[in-house]
Amino acid sequence: MDEGKLLIGMAFPIMLSMLVQALYNIVDSIYVARVSEDCLSALSLAFPAQNIMIGLGTGTGVGVTTLVSRALGRRDSKNASRVAGNGIFLSICCWAVMALFGIFGARAFISSQTSLPHISQHADRYLQIVTIGSLFLYLEICVERLLQSTGLTRLSMWTQMVGAITNIILDPFFIFGWCGLPAMGTAGAATATVIGQALAAALGFFLHFRRNVELRIALADLRPEVRIIGDVYRIGFPSIIMMVIGSITNYMMNLILIGFTSTAIAVYGVYFKIQSFFFMPVFGLNNALIPIIGYNYGARKKARIYRTFRFGVLYATSFMLLGFLVFQLVPRELLGIFNPSEAMLAIGVPALRRISISFLFAGFCIVAGSVCQALDHSMASMIVSILRQLLALIPAAWLLSKTGDVNNVWWAFPIAEVISLLASAFFLRAAFTDMEKKLSVPQDVE
Repeated sequence: MDEGKLLIGMAFPIMLSMLVQALYNIVDSIYVARVSEDCLSALSLAFPAQNIMIGLGTGTGVGVTTLVSRALGRRDSKNASRVAGNGIFLSICCWAVMALFGIFGARAFISSQTSLPHISQHADRYLQIVTIGSLFLYLEICVERLLQSTGLTRLSMWTQMVGAITNIILDPFFIFGWCGLPAMGTAGAATATVIGQALAAALGFFLHFRRNVELRIALADLRPEVRIIGDVYRIGFPSIIMMVIGSITNYMMNLILIGFTSTAIAVYGVYFKIQSFFFMPVFGLNNALIPIIGYNYGARKKARIYRTFRFGVLYATSFMLLGFLVFQLVPRELLGIFNPSEAMLAIGVPALRRISISFLFAGFCIVAGSVCQALDHSMASMIVSILRQLLALIPAAWLLSKTGDVNNVWWAFPIAEVISLLASAFFLRAAFTDMEKKLSVPQDVE
């Protein structure tokens, strides 16, 4: 199939489901904001740890998806099944790690960011529930990647949509105590999240075993194999590190912003919710781009790799340009759906406009990182992420905070993204050069 049509055909269901996922994130915060601004700030404080939790799953999923796609490209269905089975085993291991954190470390994590009891209490309860119940999140992510790796993105879409829609429906019942249920506030939002993830995981496995004929998983495939696990994390570890780096960045930004006011943290949290409506579809595009490039890399079809990359950049940049225009033209209206105070609007309007300048460069950077991962240059994505966030964004934000004006802090985002753009272009060129060398060697010689 034509690469542009193939990419859109595979990506559209994922993008649609991730749009629904982004809508859930926004609706979730809208409900919580109706309880209080403190609850909204609480979600922002819990977000760094929650992001690490998600990063473990998505990073593992990147490794599993890439290896399964390559194996299928080589017509090695036996190895593909073993990789898939080990992916399920690793999902259970990820849950065990995060459940232990939720039980023993959640309270200390929240307390390290704020000493305000009316905020920390909400954040602690939310974080404990989502981490202890994260088994369903990891199983959901795993089975979605297995469906995507064989091109069944429409089925993957349904699993994500069921989980997100369930969240949206259940949120007000648990948050506000509809129909006689206790009003649980942020704990209710967490409860609705876990239930939605459980339903999505159940549907995903049902669809996989009924429809995913290219990838059959036997019980024996769940037996851990050191070689496969090593390969999964050799590819996926940089993605995990990037999410961890993102969490560290959010954590440190919270510390910088709390020096001004807790309202600034609420604005920062709202920004992340709104921007997900534009970033999540681009990540969905990448979820389709990685197996396409991985498959053609295994099949040694470099012309299709280049064309897929070009279409990926075109689509991602177009979507991010739309986000930039929306943030520039209607920032007050975007904030208005979160029941903002005047103080929140005063900080939030310039924040959205200044941060969104970074959108103009982000599309290329995201696609370049995914291409590097698919071409066995996963470390490049990690290096770019470290450079962008820890070596550029946080130092710039800290220096700008010394001006005493919180609105100047937001300029750190476009500054960091320009640096990311230059680094991404450098590493992408290196990945393509290495690909050319490898694919110029006859396969029997390799």
